[in-house]
Amino acid sequence: MGSKSNDELIEFIKRQILIEKEIVDSLNKGIVDIKNPPVKGVLKGISLDSVKHAELYSSALVLLTKTSQAMTQENLDAQRALVEKHIQLEAELIKKIERMMPTIENSKVKFLLESILADERRHHGLLKQVLEIIVHGETITEADWWKMLWEEVPFHGAPGG
Repeated sequence: MGSKSNDELIEFIKRQILIEKEIVDSLNKGIVDIKNPPVKGVLKGISLDSVKHAELYSSALVLLTKTSQAMTQENLDAQRALVEKHIQLEAELIKKIERMMPTIENSKVKFLLESILADERRHHGLLKQVLEIIVHGETITEADWWKMLWEEVPFHGAPGG
């Protein structure tokens, strides 16, 4: 398989997985002693994003090192149904939060809900892109997946990202 750039990418990804896991361990240990709920909530959110990033890196590693399994129609239908359901759920959550926002006077609470809203909008956009790919059964390249998964993540886990 290995071209030099491919090997470098694989090594980079393996290192990133380790770093993300270290971030998770460090945050989870540190969070225990924090009594401030908003700070704790934001740090916990970043920790969960790091878990997600490790998963995405692992998926990328699979794309680079294993030949992909052909999808059966049954698999595709199940995936499509799941993605469609969650597009609906995210849309409803977004509407509810948007309706609530103007009524919130506490600026700290507003900041936290804006952070959630930004995540929900990003999830919604990602799911719609995934559905596009599944429905049209496009042959999607590794580069396309990579771009799609990461271009929507401006701060990789920071509040508001």
